[in-house]
Amino acid sequence: MSRTSPPPATAAPDVPSLRVVRLAVHTAFYALLAVALGPALLGEAPALVLLPGAALAAVYGAGVVRHRDRPVPWLLAVTALWLVLLALDARFSYVAFPIFFLCLHVLPVRRSHPAIAAATAAVVAAQAAAPGGLTAAKVIGPVAGAAVAIMTGYGYAALYRESQKRQRLIDDLVRTRDELAAAQREAGRLAERQRLAREIHDTLAQGLSSIVLLARAAETASGEAAHDRVREIGRTAADNLAEARRFVQALTPPALEDAPLPEALRRTTVRTVPGAVFRVDGDPCPLPVETEVALLRLTQEALANVARHARAEHAAVTLAYLDGQVALDVYDDGVGFVPGELPPDGRRTFGLHGMHERIAELGGTLTVESSPGEGTVVAVVVPTVTRPVRGAGQPHMRLRRVGATSHSRPAAAIRPRTVAP
Repeated sequence: MSRTSPPPATAAPDVPSLRVVRLAVHTAFYALLAVALGPALLGEAPALVLLPGAALAAVYGAGVVRHRDRPVPWLLAVTALWLVLLALDARFSYVAFPIFFLCLHVLPVRRSHPAIAAATAAVVAAQAAAPGGLTAAKVIGPVAGAAVAIMTGYGYAALYRESQKRQRLIDDLVRTRDELAAAQREAGRLAERQRLAREIHDTLAQGLSSIVLLARAAETASGEAAHDRVREIGRTAADNLAEARRFVQALTPPALEDAPLPEALRRTTVRTVPGAVFRVDGDPCPLPVETEVALLRLTQEALANVARHARAEHAAVTLAYLDGQVALDVYDDGVGFVPGELPPDGRRTFGLHGMHERIAELGGTLTVESSPGEGTVVAVVVPTVTRPVRGAGQPHMRLRRVGATSHSRPAAAIRPRTVAP
């Protein structure tokens, strides 16, 4: 059922502008009713109208307070009492104006307009029966009042529709804000899970792997060599314990707490792959903490792979301080592999992917060059001032076979300057 006026108050949104309009209509009703009852209260008119006037005030007030309960019967009761008062005294003609608004508010269009026309006719008839008879002013006044009420009702309906649109927009904005906040929380949770997985893999997992390798070496050693392996196991376990505590305290890696980056990398190189060569080129300069942590973790991961898989005779780590950049190369002359292929057992490894993500977050690049039987080179270049790049979750990375392309840096260029004969 279509309407050009707003639906009953039960459906109207509770916004300040609409509350003001409703309050104005109710105030006008009681003000006009009081004016019409004034002569009777002052004794200047018959007191016969006081009882139906009080009943009209009570019924109208009850409908305003309990507007959810059957508005059409309420409107009929108000209109009937008003017609009784109008028949008794023509002064109640002015009360018709707020009743026009009630008709527009409660009834559909096809009923509200005829109801207003009927109420206007009743007012004209009451005015005609009053002293002075029917005049043009007594007709024009009620008709003009009805027209103003109808135009005002259309304006109220437009305001109601605008309020509805605004409320829907507010609801959509609130819902979108909640969804965005939930998505941000979920993204933060996933990012933190990924970061912790990378940290655990690069620290505790590597340390435990080193302990396993040292324990196996101790089984085949004897005398002082066995004691050395056991002492090395103890030192590695202590470092892992410190790493575990760092997770709780959110501190920098223990290896970087008491030593600069070159010394921390040298210790890691000697401890993870005994006999490997470590070299520093250029003048060391301070680096952001996240850069030092990334280079240390990458070195640990690359050397752990050398110790577990490469079966290399020589290995080397080179840290080079360049103009605005720092480069790290980890080389071994082991069995190598085909970049991009899964291990023979089909197991996916987290280490290489974690290295790519860690370096990409710093705005750097990572290159893995390898080929079966030709060894492996892991080369990293990171800016000395951290500049995270957009799309760091999809890092830029290159996987090449050693010497596979003419424009790639060949592993042979690294071997002579880093590997001892």
